[in-house]
Amino acid sequence: MNSAETRTLLCALDAALERGQRAVIATVVRVQGSAYRREGTRMLVLDDASQVCMLSGGCLEGEVVESALGVIGSGTPEVVHYDLSEDATWGLGLGCGGSVDVRLERVEQDAVTLAWLGALRTGEAAALCVPIAGEGRLFIQGDSVQGKLSDPALHTFAVQAARARLNTRDPRAATLTAPGGQEVFIDVNAPAPELLIYGAGHDAQPLSAQAILLGYRVTVVDPREAYLTPGRFPGAALLALAPEELEGHLELSTRTQAIIMNHHLDRDRVCLWHALSSGASFIGMLGPRSRYGQLLEALEQDGLYATPAQLERVHSPVGLSLGAEAPEEVAMSILSELMAWRRGAAGKPLNGHEGPIHNTYAARREVEPEEVTVPPVI
Repeated sequence: MNSAETRTLLCALDAALERGQRAVIATVVRVQGSAYRREGTRMLVLDDASQVCMLSGGCLEGEVVESALGVIGSGTPEVVHYDLSEDATWGLGLGCGGSVDVRLERVEQDAVTLAWLGALRTGEAAALCVPIAGEGRLFIQGDSVQGKLSDPALHTFAVQAARARLNTRDPRAATLTAPGGQEVFIDVNAPAPELLIYGAGHDAQPLSAQAILLGYRVTVVDPREAYLTPGRFPGAALLALAPEELEGHLELSTRTQAIIMNHHLDRDRVCLWHALSSGASFIGMLGPRSRYGQLLEALEQDGLYATPAQLERVHSPVGLSLGAEAPEEVAMSILSELMAWRRGAAGKPLNGHEGPIHNTYAARREVEPEEVTVPPVI
């Protein structure tokens, strides 16, 4: 679920609670086959039968509202199965060939719920774990764990599996099976990915704008203050730093994906070394591969030698092969590679692909039961 939808849902929830209304959060916890949305998609249902956000393309919401009203009355969470392949059920011909399980839970003011909603509001990395069958709820943020699951072994599995998912490039919600066969849904919230653009030229503008639309936190750095204006880069953080000022004034974390596009050899050389020396997990070089080789040679002449591990993070030339020419097309090419890299996708055409489109890719693969060591319950 993207950040804009989350903000919309939370604003509606806050307003409803201020009015004294009851509310249910409906969350997709499992998708089999094809469906419009994926695990972790949420919808808010209020006690007047109004809804905020959607779980599907429109074929599911009416049924979910009816079930949610029952949960508002009972206060007991439920997991409801919907078969979207049965067109006769909906009578609208909107089936999409799959099935969806939706968990309905009334919003309460308990510590776990408040902590989870707080993480959603601030965008901090956190996970909420609930058993598909069973009792209890877990909130995990860093080293902190609030709440518990009724089964101790499932509790331990959920904590370790949630932390493993939060450590992937692109954390995603999923229902996982513990060694004992029990299932737990792990909902995740991760900070927005960070895109650092070295260079504020004309072609950096569409890259920044498109990245912001995709949910990135964008920073543009350039020594030329006249180029760094909100009018040219709306929504981006702007840093007027000369190359020699980067060290000590700009730190990049593992969540940072950096693109070097100064169109200036000296600035690109310094920016490349700055990125290589940082924690940035992805470093993209605009321009031909030969130019990247020239930059490495220039660094070596300065006595700066990158390690193989550092060079593995460099993508040169950056972008997917889309035949891009205009700046807007180049931006699309770069962001397409970034999305494929984050999600472990091949970046190839879907034409002819058999099976579910939303595969579990390497970057966000499921945590298999044998990968999580569950200590004996004492």
